[in-house]
Formats: sequence, C-alpha cells, structure tokens
Amino acid sequence: MDRLIWTAVTGMNASMARERMIASNMANAQTPGFRAEVMAQTPMTLEGPSLEVRSMNDSSVYGAQMDAGALVETGRPLDLALQGDALLSVQASDGTEAYTRRGDISISPAGLLVNGEGVPVLGDSGPISVPPDGAVAIGQDGAVLVRDKAQPEAPPQQIGRIKLASWRGSRIEKGLDGLFRVYGGGVLPQDLEARVIPGALEQSNVKPSQVLIEMVEAQRLYDIRTKLVATAKELDEGGASLMRLG
Repeated sequence: MDRLIWTAVTGMNASMARERMIASNMANAQTPGFRAEVMAQTPMTLEGPSLEVRSMNDSSVYGAQMDAGALVETGRPLDLALQGDALLSVQASDGTEAYTRRGDISISPAGLLVNGEGVPVLGDSGPISVPPDGAVAIGQDGAVLVRDKAQPEAPPQQIGRIKLASWRGSRIEKGLDGLFRVYGGGVLPQDLEARVIPGALEQSNVKPSQVLIEMVEAQRLYDIRTKLVATAKELDEGGASLMRLG
C-alpha cells in the first residue's frame, strides 16, 4: 500500500503549499501593486525496473498574475502608479536590482526615496537621494523634481530619474520577499517610453472572493487526501489479517 500512501502524502504536501500561497495572497489583498501568486502542480511518475505506477505531485509557486489592479487617486505627490507593463526598479536587501509595482514612495530619514516596503528606489546611477530642504515631486516620465521651499516661484530642478523597466521579452521570477528578478541573474533594461501616474496608487490584483473559494477548495482536497492515507492503512491491515489466516 506504500504506493497509495506516497501518492496521497505528496498530494497533501501540495495542498499545504497551495494553502500557504493562498494565505499570502489574502494577506496582501490591500498591499499596493501586489501581484497574486500562482502555483504549478505537475504529476510525476517514478521510473524504475518495476511498473511505473507511483504518480506523485510536484508543486511550486512559479510566478504571479500580472493583470493590472485598480487605480486609486491619493493626491500625494510621491505616490505613483505605473502604466502598462512598467516595473519600478529598487535595491533589494542583498544589494541586487529587483523590481516591483508598489509605488507608495516616501523619503527615508537618510534622505533616500523608498517605497512602502522600505527598499530604496533606483535611478540612473543607483539609489536616489534628495535634499532635506526641498519639495519633492515625480513627473510622468519618472523624473524626480525638487523645488526650493525658500523660492516657491522658481522652477523645479530635476535631480534624477527613476529607472522604469518593462518585463516583456524577459523571464522574471518572484522571490519570497515579493520582489521580481530576472531569472538566472541580470537586470532589465530601462524603458524610456514608460510612464507613471503621479498622485495615484495601483491596488493589489488579488480578488478576495476568489481567494476564499480557492481556500475552501484547497482545504477539502487536503481532507480527501488525508482519507486516502486512512484507507491505505485499512487495506494494509486487512491484507495482513488475511496473511495471518493463511
């Protein structure tokens, strides 16, 4: 009965992984720019000298749904919503370049532009630093504009430009930190045609009602696979009883 047990157990592991993915999506239903994670489940048959009858389940989170979320106007000059397929370039905790759609930008105590996750926003030459005594705004092309508060009538000065990139034509993957990276390493080229909408934020593309349905389905499937293990135990005990009778 080990074949049935192992098939059921791998299915249970897949159900648990799916429930973790669903929990992550539900927890980020209100996170700006969040992309709902998706999972791939592949049946795998073990090859060997005996009959190939052990079909197991190999599951993993392989990507995210890239559909756009709803736009909400906030009126904050540092908030931005990315149009089309554009991604915002940020510096991950390990120092590498990563990408996100989260555009709730603010100024850190060190004077760096960071988004809501606290990761620095990248420009043409690295993280963007702004002067402490200026009024900062972001243009539609990602230009970072600073106006001297002492001279409000003077035109704003551009101190940098946020690096906007498009993932079309490149394979990207989503990490455990929620950031996208180029598969196998490397960086995406800057998209000079990309545009943003200042004073607005893109909401998460997670649909809570759909996630709740998926959660119920995943729990029921886990219960069914648990019963398979119990059935395998009963069959094994029945076979052992017959052997004792012989």
